[in-house]
Amino acid sequence: MSYVDGFIVAVPKENVEAYKEFSTLAGTIWKEYGALEYVECIGDDVPYGELTSFPRAVQAREDEVVVFAWITYRSRQQRDDVNAKVMADPRLKDDQWQMPFDGKRMIYGGFETLIKL
Repeated sequence: MSYVDGFIVAVPKENVEAYKEFSTLAGTIWKEYGALEYVECIGDDVPYGELTSFPRAVQAREDEVVVFAWITYRSRQQRDDVNAKVMADPRLKDDQWQMPFDGKRMIYGGFETLIKL
């Protein structure tokens, strides 16, 4: 079964276009190195819950929108190999980009596929 990296970030509404530009480049690089799929979704119906919610998870403010995203791979080993190459790629170096979101509030993790229908 496939392996998935998932993440959630809060993006200031004024930075959505910059985030889209950055993510398009990032996704292209991930795919160049072998990722099967790179998907980023912008929140449309994401209520702020009383106890838990996507906005609470990333401490989203009123001027921010939640982005939910994932990258798929053939296996965890392939994911580890792809991510090592991506992280070394000079096109994504921090000094070239002013990040359009607060990375300290990003939630991410790797997941083994349990079922796929």
